[in-house]
Amino acid sequence: MRLEEAMTRIHKQEWARVVASLARRFGDLDIAEDAAAEAFVTAVQRWPRDGIPAHPGGWLTTTANRKAIDRIRRESLRETKHRAARILHDDTPAEPTGPIEDDRLRLIFTCCHPALAMQARVALTLRLLGGLTVAEIARAFLVQETTMAQRITRAKRKIKAAHIPYRVPSSEDIRERLAGVLTVVYLIFNEGYLAGEGVEPLRPDLIDEAIVLGRLLHDLLPEDGEVAGLLALMLLTDARRPARVSRTGELVTLEEQDRSAWDRSLLNEGHDLVRGRLAAVAGGDEQPGRYQLLAAINAVHTYHLSARDTDWSQILTLYDRLMLVDPSPIVRLNRAVAVAEVDGPDVALAEIDRLAGPLHGYHAFHAARADLLRRLGRGGDALGAYDRAIELAGNRAERTYLTRRRDQLAT
Repeated sequence: MRLEEAMTRIHKQEWARVVASLARRFGDLDIAEDAAAEAFVTAVQRWPRDGIPAHPGGWLTTTANRKAIDRIRRESLRETKHRAARILHDDTPAEPTGPIEDDRLRLIFTCCHPALAMQARVALTLRLLGGLTVAEIARAFLVQETTMAQRITRAKRKIKAAHIPYRVPSSEDIRERLAGVLTVVYLIFNEGYLAGEGVEPLRPDLIDEAIVLGRLLHDLLPEDGEVAGLLALMLLTDARRPARVSRTGELVTLEEQDRSAWDRSLLNEGHDLVRGRLAAVAGGDEQPGRYQLLAAINAVHTYHLSARDTDWSQILTLYDRLMLVDPSPIVRLNRAVAVAEVDGPDVALAEIDRLAGPLHGYHAFHAARADLLRRLGRGGDALGAYDRAIELAGNRAERTYLTRRRDQLAT
């Protein structure tokens, strides 16, 4: 592997760990971010000459700690300088003060403090733990990049102004902040499973990071249905990764995928989690939430070896239940796809057209509409919808797929 590629991989693997470790130790988000960035800059300068260390994560963390201490030393307040001296000579691990032992999960729960607006919590954590750019986070929220940049900046300012501590939350705090944490993990996963832009259609580092966080959450809260549902959803989705992109770099839809290439171990684990939740609900547990229902939908999609055997009626029923929990435009769009299989493309198109306002800038809306128009024999309208979907799609593999479908229609 070339040095540049190795350093890029290390950055993706270690950034969250370094930032989270510094945030725990120094209790200051700006110091953690800046020191981590300086450590990576130092690595770029030294490693080409000295070689990559045997334990790059440890090297980066040690270097970042020194950078942070140097910054604190430069502060003018005597109290801050005394604090720096104490930190410099204290290399003992921090005493556990709560139920979360993984630094990354500590930081996620800290950033999801209830003093912050929900979207600010999610956006800030995606920036710190997932390593996503502001543009990537903006796409996840379907907002403008400038809007998201302002939101992240305001969140950081509020943390400073309110003196929100970077500490391990109590068990009560965990329950209060869990919804935001699950949203963070799922958005990281989604950005990895179909990257918003760039050359690579998938970002396995983000996929793997999200699943690691999902497993840690499940270990922490094994009885929580939504935690189990999110983990199942990610496993069932990631199981299809080997068949997701063709050898020519084109997105392969679920209907066209080679199901023999799916990861059976991930599928089995995901299906076991879904069955466990079904049994728990049948035994009197609370009704399933958003992630459990999405996991159940994916379980139906992946149950049979042939797409022709998919039980679309069951999928539509699950979407009807999901609408009661999350009646968002995205859910309504995905439900319309199931409607097309059960009630026909004309009924589905009428439902999709009602979403034109909130989803006019969302490529998947135009792609779904184009497919329905094609099935209804409205070729001219379908061409226009495909053109708009291609224009909005940021992922090259998805653009390649949409272009092929459009070109097939034009011939």
